[in-house]
Amino acid sequence: MKVGIIRCQQTEDMCPGNTDFKVAATGKMAFAEIGPCEIIGFVSCGGCPGKRAVQRAKLMVDRGAEAIVLASCISKGNPIGVPCPHFEIMREAIAKKVGDQIRIIDWTH
Repeated sequence: MKVGIIRCQQTEDMCPGNTDFKVAATGKMAFAEIGPCEIIGFVSCGGCPGKRAVQRAKLMVDRGAEAIVLASCISKGNPIGVPCPHFEIMREAIAKKVGDQIRIIDWTH
């Protein structure tokens, strides 16, 4: 499956995303249900409150993503332990924009 990952802009300087790439490629953790995945895009949310994430998700879908993944830095707060306060609204807006055929995955690792 081809996936696009959206990460938290505020944690970019703390996390290079290598674990996201590893678990997607090997089909582990959040990807265990769907198996190994090809990452076709890896972008930030654009900063709080995450409005840019909606259009960025749509761009990745237009370029072949079959699923949009909200990285664990957004949903779980990795690595600092503070989840994004805009997670639910951002997720809902992305799901609405990309449509029902695109799977939304709420975490990576």
